[in-house]
Amino acid sequence: MSTFTTSDGTEIYYKDWGAGIPIVFSHGWPLTADAWDGQMVFLEALGFRCIAHDRRGHGRSGQPSNGNDMDTYADDLAELIEVLHLKGANLVGHSAGGGEVARYIGRHGTRHIAKVVLVGAVAPLMLKTEANPGGLPMAVFDGIRTALAADRSQFFKDLTTTFYGTNRPGAKLSQGVRDAFWLQGMKGGLKNQLACVKAFSETDFKMDLQRFDVPTLFIHGDDDQIVPIGASSQAAVELVPNAILKVYPGGSHGLADTRKDDLNADLAAFLRP
Repeated sequence: MSTFTTSDGTEIYYKDWGAGIPIVFSHGWPLTADAWDGQMVFLEALGFRCIAHDRRGHGRSGQPSNGNDMDTYADDLAELIEVLHLKGANLVGHSAGGGEVARYIGRHGTRHIAKVVLVGAVAPLMLKTEANPGGLPMAVFDGIRTALAADRSQFFKDLTTTFYGTNRPGAKLSQGVRDAFWLQGMKGGLKNQLACVKAFSETDFKMDLQRFDVPTLFIHGDDDQIVPIGASSQAAVELVPNAILKVYPGGSHGLADTRKDDLNADLAAFLRP
């Protein structure tokens, strides 16, 4: 396996396929780099270099007690970019991974970055507050933590329903995709996954988004039941100069699987030089 060790001693797994213009993918919670395989195979065949890592506490990476927060996730991403000596890289982040990408730019800027795509991203803020009335109540995230701690395996199986929108009329999803979601989730550490819920729900990315100064594309399903579009991408696009929002009508949160062909085509079109 390809790994590197961060400055705090955490081993981070990554996959690195192909050559050419680099695309670095950041996955959502509770998944792994494998969530991007359908995009990486497609884009690598078009001549891109496709890189994806397992966030600390997830998948094949280490499960440290410390650093389970957006600042550290962003710093891990920065170390990956430095270790691989990437220049002119494109960043693609889904859900919590979109927050990771936003915080990376907030902390490290865009000197190594050419373009950014955020898919169903949690930015600018998921939690409902007085300043963010369109967010989700804390009770939603407390419920996730309670269910996760009580029976993580069953929670991940149940979560596939809303994640992929299979509770909608006419929705189709193979058992294999559901099983892959469950398998990726079960590879992570429970402590890390619990902490990551706080990180993706309570971190405010407004200031990070305002530091974006490269071409940026937001992609979001308008029937996303995990990260509702109104308080996320529709708000975030207003904070990033000249950003574009592409809405997938009826789209769920799991667009990498449920709208794979559309997403692949949109990524290729936007990321081509």
